[in-house]
Amino acid sequence: MSSLVDRLASYASYHRDKRNIATHFVGIPMILVGAQAGLAKIGIGPLNLSVGATALASRYYQKIDPQWGKAMTTVLGVSCAAGNAIAAMPFPLWAGTAGGLFVGGWALQFVGHLFEGKKPAFMDDLKGLLDGPLFLMAEAAFAIGLAPELKAEIERLAGPTRWGKAVEATPDLAAA
Repeated sequence: MSSLVDRLASYASYHRDKRNIATHFVGIPMILVGAQAGLAKIGIGPLNLSVGATALASRYYQKIDPQWGKAMTTVLGVSCAAGNAIAAMPFPLWAGTAGGLFVGGWALQFVGHLFEGKKPAFMDDLKGLLDGPLFLMAEAAFAIGLAPELKAEIERLAGPTRWGKAVEATPDLAAA
């Protein structure tokens, strides 16, 4: 199992533009709740795929890092409850809400990656789908001054965040 630093640095390398990160702060929760609302319709009452997926994802985060895993389990529990509440709505309202959240969240992700100028992380590593919520948790922690050593290590490996696309060095044509 990869370490917390490995997972976050890998994901962060696709997410250094602050505009992209901002779209992810809205889009990832939308996708998460929309997906859980869809999964909550498969099963009987509280025994549904949303609860099962939450348990499996929580286990993934716990294996990466027990402390961060506890925080992620709390976040996933809240989003699972929200998804189950949406699943309890009448069918047309459930379908529109769950579908709108899921599709709208993905639309925001792809807009963010237009800003970034890079493809989404999950296109190279499917674990990126699970690492997105963990990345947001870390970015929120960094924003309020928590885990400065972790932030420094992530930035050492992935580079600092910035506004706009990274400008690649171009060779000095006059020197040629």
